[in-house]
Amino acid sequence: MSEAFYVLVFGHATDALMIETGLDSGYRESTGCSLYTVQSQVRFLREVPEAAHLAVRTRVLGAAPRKSRFVHEMYVVPEQDAEPARDAAPAATTELLAVHVDQRAGRAAEFPDAVLHRLRELTEPAPDWAGHPIPAVA
Repeated sequence: MSEAFYVLVFGHATDALMIETGLDSGYRESTGCSLYTVQSQVRFLREVPEAAHLAVRTRVLGAAPRKSRFVHEMYVVPEQDAEPARDAAPAATTELLAVHVDQRAGRAAEFPDAVLHRLRELTEPAPDWAGHPIPAVA
């Protein structure tokens, strides 16, 4: 799988998170607000074979009035809609910082209370690999 497809899979996982937290297409159309990724870091850990079935686990790591930090972990699974084994190692991961943006005003905007509450309700501890900068090249 090429780099663009890893990012595409993670993009769909972000879309699912947005739906889960109330930032769905109806919300975006009625408010003119959406979630913008302002920083991301992808780790490509294993090759994903052609026609592989994938599962993505998402974890919200934190939420503030205008931003959220979350991660996605991509797994190769034996069949479509299967859950990864508890001890499975991810094929790739990404960590994202996203800002809630009012597209009409062109600036960051506070999440609605219900969305912020849901993001905080979903918050869990960061995995060991999150929060690390890209290593320097010696």
